[in-house]
Amino acid sequence: MKKIIIIGLIGLMGHVHGQAIAKLSADTIALGDQTTLSIQRALTYPSTEQLSQNGIVALSQNYDSTQHTLYTTLTSFEPGTHYVRLSEDDSLMLTVLDVDVDTTTAEIRDIAPIEKVPYTFWEIFRWILLGLGILALAFGGWWFWKKWKSGKVSEWLSNEPVDTRTPEERALDNLESLRQKQLWQSGRVKEYHTELTDTVRTFIEEATGIRATDMTSDETIEEMENGKWTVDNSLLRDIFTTADLVKFAKSEPLPHEHDRSMSEATEFVKSLWEQVKPKEEVPNA
Repeated sequence: MKKIIIIGLIGLMGHVHGQAIAKLSADTIALGDQTTLSIQRALTYPSTEQLSQNGIVALSQNYDSTQHTLYTTLTSFEPGTHYVRLSEDDSLMLTVLDVDVDTTTAEIRDIAPIEKVPYTFWEIFRWILLGLGILALAFGGWWFWKKWKSGKVSEWLSNEPVDTRTPEERALDNLESLRQKQLWQSGRVKEYHTELTDTVRTFIEEATGIRATDMTSDETIEEMENGKWTVDNSLLRDIFTTADLVKFAKSEPLPHEHDRSMSEATEFVKSLWEQVKPKEEVPNA
């Protein structure tokens, strides 16, 4: 039997006033079932928070403006008698029945094992893609390490073009460039002989492995004389002696001595390279 309460001029928790009518669609429900509270012609209406008390939970509300009625869906998960409080003096009773379980007839079973679901094509395919990605990363890392070890990476990162000339070609090109600068003709004698000997030292280091750029003139000549090369080291001695006199004794060589140093440097480079250059393989007849 539905219970209807007429609330007149009594505050519904301070929210329902006037000649209001409140009723439940069902005043007895099973545990977890729902009932609807309708409040009609009230000046103000309670919120879900205000109605959620005494073991009752207000789930949702809907207002019908044509009937001036607020509908609130209520439920409860606690068996027993509960009261929907509408005002300080009035409330609606709601009985919540517990769910009885007959353990004598009910079949009690073990927890079912987890059911294995077969893999889909996409699940298998994405694992294949992951494996291929890992292999690609591993190969890329190995390839990059090999290039880094060989010095290729630094060449790629550099904006300068790769110099593919042989040590002889590089030395002869630098000597020719020095000749065209005409440094000693313009009074820059020390700069001329310094650049000339630096070119020869760099060539010796690239061609033989002797650290000529870090040695004195005497040390370089001694290393060349103790080496396995049969070059005319007197050419090298003349070049270094003339340069050392210019740099350290402020000597002023004669014009032909400048040209002689250039000629001797060119001859020395060609002579040494003939002995150290890689041998060309002769194809079998």
